[in-house]
Amino acid sequence: MEWPVTNPEKQRVWELYYAGRPERVPVALRTNDRVYMLDSRFNCERLTYHDLFTNAQAMLIAQLRWQYVLRTYYHYYCDQPVGLPECWQVSVFLHNTYEAWALGCPLRLEPGQVPDTVPCYTDDRKWAIFDIDIERPLQLPSFRRAIELTEQMMELARGMEFFGRPVEVLPYLQTASDGALTVALNLRGVEFLTDLVEDADYADRLLAFITQAAVNRVRALLAYWGRRLNGELWLADDSVVTISTATYRERVLPYHRYFYDSLDPGHKLKRVFHLCGDAARFFPIIVEACNVDSIDTGFPIDLARLRRAVGPDVEICGGVEVGLLLKGTPQQVRERTRQVLESGVTAGGRFVLTEANNLPPCVPEENLDAMYRAAVEFGQLQ
Repeated sequence: MEWPVTNPEKQRVWELYYAGRPERVPVALRTNDRVYMLDSRFNCERLTYHDLFTNAQAMLIAQLRWQYVLRTYYHYYCDQPVGLPECWQVSVFLHNTYEAWALGCPLRLEPGQVPDTVPCYTDDRKWAIFDIDIERPLQLPSFRRAIELTEQMMELARGMEFFGRPVEVLPYLQTASDGALTVALNLRGVEFLTDLVEDADYADRLLAFITQAAVNRVRALLAYWGRRLNGELWLADDSVVTISTATYRERVLPYHRYFYDSLDPGHKLKRVFHLCGDAARFFPIIVEACNVDSIDTGFPIDLARLRRAVGPDVEICGGVEVGLLLKGTPQQVRERTRQVLESGVTAGGRFVLTEANNLPPCVPEENLDAMYRAAVEFGQLQ
């Protein structure tokens, strides 16, 4: 195959993969706007996250610039398309702040860092969370702000062109959740782990409250924009790695199942579950109990063991650890890519090679190149 891989060749890789007849493992880079915002090579405007969260013009510029960087730089090193699109499609992005911010936690916008929130329901304030009106989710701070920014961006984009292409601002449709346990820790801090043991009734009430808030928000956003769920339904809960599988089954899994089944009765959508960290022991439980079709992994994780545990029909996304991509040599990246692809994780053909997990800013170009070239070389399936 000639290098670089052409867009038609990339498209064929995906078409065969989705048809169940993959010839090569597809490669995807999962990014968000931090690869633009926190990389001085690209963020020439020196935009900050404070700018983005408070100014629709800044949010619009950042999302367009991020998309431009993807299509003119990062996509050379994966099976996503290179070159300018017919139309730019962008939307408001609030990182992983949206649930805790909605439920009353203050934003933390530190220089050089992605946005975060600060736990505020500590000590004697633990019961105050239940004063939040989750029956009117679009009046909560993060979602009200997201809709304001979206509508302002839509107005700014009327008749706008970016590098000679029209711009479309998509509705803000945050239909995923960071997960009940993770959001509980965002709200309460590490005290919530004590709650699970010492105040079980409170812990269960909070997990149920968070999950219902997420379901209500998804439904409200869909209704506001006149849309319905289609394609995929994502759920994550990175904090489950802090508890045992027994505690997970008893105390947290029911809320994961409720989230999926409430929004996807009849299992008509592709159900995706993400866990960072050493989470292999949880995935088989989640796949079986929640009818999950695709699992998105981080690190450290034994992908071959995971494949054996979940079987050949479940999609697994994972690959080279982001620390190695950021700090390793091209030779190390190539070898690690080979190890992943020859481990047995590709059995059944339901594997997508990605960075593990979420590409950080400033990864050396030669390391991205090494991973993609190794994928083309070692990822042949037929």
